[in-house]
Amino acid sequence: MSVTDRTIRTPQADLRLSQSSGSGMPIVMIHGSGSSRAVFARQFDSPLADAHRLIAFDLPGHGDSSDARDPAAAYTITGLAQTTARLLDALNIGHAIIFGWSLGGHVAIELASFHQAVNGLVLTGAPPVSRGPLGMLRGFHANWDMLLTSKKVYSERDIERFEAFCFGDSASPSFREAIRRTDGRLRSGVAFGMFAGKGADQKQVVENAPFPVAVINGEHDPLVRLSYFETVAYASLWEQCHVISGAGHAPFWEKPDLFNPLLSRFAETVVKQSAARPARRTEAG
Repeated sequence: MSVTDRTIRTPQADLRLSQSSGSGMPIVMIHGSGSSRAVFARQFDSPLADAHRLIAFDLPGHGDSSDARDPAAAYTITGLAQTTARLLDALNIGHAIIFGWSLGGHVAIELASFHQAVNGLVLTGAPPVSRGPLGMLRGFHANWDMLLTSKKVYSERDIERFEAFCFGDSASPSFREAIRRTDGRLRSGVAFGMFAGKGADQKQVVENAPFPVAVINGEHDPLVRLSYFETVAYASLWEQCHVISGAGHAPFWEKPDLFNPLLSRFAETVVKQSAARPARRTEAG
């Protein structure tokens, strides 16, 4: 198995990505706010990378990707989903599993609302909330550290707090630099858009999904309300809402020995079901 890196230019940003040489159905992994594609290193360093074409990219304003050319348009859930769609199209991906973590999960849900390539959805640390403040309050814990997700300028203390919030004491030394590099305009833009109710109603998208949806969270996630996931009326929930024992907000990083087998088993389910599913029509992009 080999991993290659390349940069793809889209209308909103130049996106840096890594992909494995696996020949199975692509698994596109979308990281959270203040992170980068490096957070998925423990999936690339696993049998998943041989069995599937793993693709991880840096969102605009993150990692090795450029900042957005038009921040007002790009730094929203809808804008990030449209940029992701451009990436899929540039890579000629017609069928894929989309795995979204935290912010990346919300981008993945938005993407699934309009792009035909989504054959399966994996959500981690990303409650599919209804539009507006009430939906946000139902899906997320209300605490002071949540304010960091919308703060435009970070102090060094903010960077330390956000790192601990996302990774506890498991962070790689590079993760703090990824937080420091992030374009803070994205945090404020995404938060404003979600509270204003812009974009798809994510609860409805997940409840009506015509493809399998996997929910895999950490037992001690400080950000999301695990009980909220049980209130969603999924049409196609895979197995159950899985909870990784002893993990926090990033179980795929903290407990890959438990997370990766679930992702692999889900991918097998999607591959089996996708052949029998009628093609979906692209409604926007």
